[in-house]
Amino acid sequence: MQQVDSFLQLIDSYIGSAPWFPYALLGVGLFFTIYLKFPQIRYFRFAVKVVKGKFDKATDEGDTSHFQALTTALSGTVGTGNIAGVALAIHIGGPAALFWMLMTAALGMCTKFVEVTLSHKYREKTADGSMAGGPMYYMKNALNMKWLAVIFAIATVLSAFGTGSLPQINSISTSIQATFGVELWITGLVLSVLLAIVIIGGIKRIASVTEKLVPTMAVIYFIGAFSVIFYNAGNIIPSFISIFADIFTGSAAGGGFLGASLAYAFNRGVNRGLFSNEAGQGSAPIAHASAKAHEPVSEGMVAILEPFIDTIIICSITGLVLLSSGVWKEKHINDFQQADMEIVMGNDFTDDTEAGVQRLYDHISGTSSIAAFDGELQVVNGEIQNPVSVINARSLAENVRIMDKNGEEDTPYNGTVSVTDGAPDLENVIFRGESLVHSAPLTAIAFQKGFFGEWGKYIVSIGLLLFAFSTAISWSYYGDRAMTYLGGPKSVIYFRIVYVVAFFYASFQDTAIIWTLSGITIALMTLPNLLGIMLLMKDMKGTIADYWRGFKEEYPDEKTPE
Repeated sequence: MQQVDSFLQLIDSYIGSAPWFPYALLGVGLFFTIYLKFPQIRYFRFAVKVVKGKFDKATDEGDTSHFQALTTALSGTVGTGNIAGVALAIHIGGPAALFWMLMTAALGMCTKFVEVTLSHKYREKTADGSMAGGPMYYMKNALNMKWLAVIFAIATVLSAFGTGSLPQINSISTSIQATFGVELWITGLVLSVLLAIVIIGGIKRIASVTEKLVPTMAVIYFIGAFSVIFYNAGNIIPSFISIFADIFTGSAAGGGFLGASLAYAFNRGVNRGLFSNEAGQGSAPIAHASAKAHEPVSEGMVAILEPFIDTIIICSITGLVLLSSGVWKEKHINDFQQADMEIVMGNDFTDDTEAGVQRLYDHISGTSSIAAFDGELQVVNGEIQNPVSVINARSLAENVRIMDKNGEEDTPYNGTVSVTDGAPDLENVIFRGESLVHSAPLTAIAFQKGFFGEWGKYIVSIGLLLFAFSTAISWSYYGDRAMTYLGGPKSVIYFRIVYVVAFFYASFQDTAIIWTLSGITIALMTLPNLLGIMLLMKDMKGTIADYWRGFKEEYPDEKTPE
C-alpha cells in the first residue's frame, strides 16, 4: 500500500503539488480580480438580492432556483475539506497554511464568478428538457475546442471519485469508527444504499435534499465549533497572531509539531483551499447551469457567495477550533496508518531540543535522510526490542505498543513483524502510540476541548456525516453531466453503479492514499478550466457590460454596484 501511495505522490508532485500549480490558480484569480475590477467585493451585496429571488421572472428557464443551485454547489464544496482538509493543511503547513487557504478563497470568489457566468451562458437544453452545462460546454460552444472539452469531461468523471466519492466516505467511516466504534464497511454499506436512492432521482431530487441539508448541517457544526472557541477564549488572539505571524517565513516548531517551511504552508494552504471551495476547478458551474435565470451574470454573482461561505467562514471557524484548542501540535494516542508511518534506525532521537527537532525536520522534509529499518522487528509483550524509532504523522512517536490484530481487544503482540524499507507489514498487527494526528480525527479531538467535552466528538461525526455525504451527492451529479457529454444519457446508469460501488470500497481504504488521489484529480480538472476561462476573458467582460446595460433599462430605479 505504501508503494501505491509513493507512486501517487510522484504523479501529484508534477501537477497538484507541483510548485507552479498554486501560482497558476492564484494567478488566474488575481488576474480576473484586477481585470474585472474586484467583482467579488462590488457585487457581493447584489448577489444576496439575486439569491433571494428579487429579480426572478416566471419565464426563466432551468431546473432549480438560485438558492437550490447555491446549496447544491455548496453541498459539493462543504465537505471533508472543511473538517479534515483544514486539519490536514495545518498539520502539514502549520497555522500559516490557514492564511493561504483564505487568500485562495478571496481570489476564488472572482474565479467562481467567471466560470459560472460562462457556463450558464453556453449551457444547452437536453432532449429531456433539462439543462446541461459546465466548462465542457463553453469549451465546445465558445472556443470550438472539443478536444479540451473532452479532456475536462474525462477529468470530471475521475474527480467525481477523487473529490466527491472516495475521500468523503473515507473520512465519514473513520470518524464514525473512532467515535461510535462502528466497523468501517458497515458505515460504507448503509450510506452507499442511501446515496443510490438519492442520485437516482437526478438534479431535482438532489436539489431538494441539499437545500434542507446544507443549512441544517451548518447550524449543528457552528454550535459545536463556537463552544470550543469561546471555551478557549484566551487563545483566540494568539491563534490569529499565529496565522499571520509566519506567512512569509513558514510556521515554527512547537510541541510535537516539527515546523513547516513557507513552501509547505503556501502549497498545502492553496491546495487544501482549492479542495475546500473548488474555485477554478470547474465543478460548481455544472450545478449552477441548472438554475432558473435569463441572465448568466446574475447566476455568476450567486457563485461569489460560495467560497465566502465555504472557506472564509467555515474553514476559518474550523481553523480557530484547532488553533485555540492547541491540539494541532499535541501528540495523541492513536492507531498508526501505514502510509503515515516509517520505522528508522536508532532510538536516540528527540524533539525536546532544537538540534533534535532540526534533525527530524530535515528528514521529513527531504533535506536529509535517516536510515530506514529493513528486516524483522522482535516484539515481546507489545514492546519493540530493536534499537529503532517510529515516525508517524510527521512526528516522533512515543510509547509505541504493537497490538495483536487477531487477538482480543488490547492484546499485546508477541512475535516478529516484517519491515521493508521502513514500512511494516500490518496484516496481523496494530501500531498504537502517541503522535500528531491529522484530518478528521484531529478535528474530533479539538471539538472535545469545549463546553460539550467528550460530546464534542459526536458533533464532528454528525457534521462530517452530513457535510461529506452531501458532497458525494452533488459530485454524483457532476460526474453524471460529464458522462452525458461523453457518452450520452445511456452511459449515466453505468457511472452511477460504479460511483456507488467505489463509495463503499473507499470506506475501508487508507486515508493518506485517498487524499493524494484527490489532489491529482483536482489538478486534472482545474488546468483545462483555467485555460478555458483565460481564453474567454474578453467574452466575460463583454457579457458583464451587456448585463448591466440591460439591467438599467429594465430596473431604472434600482441602484447598481456599477
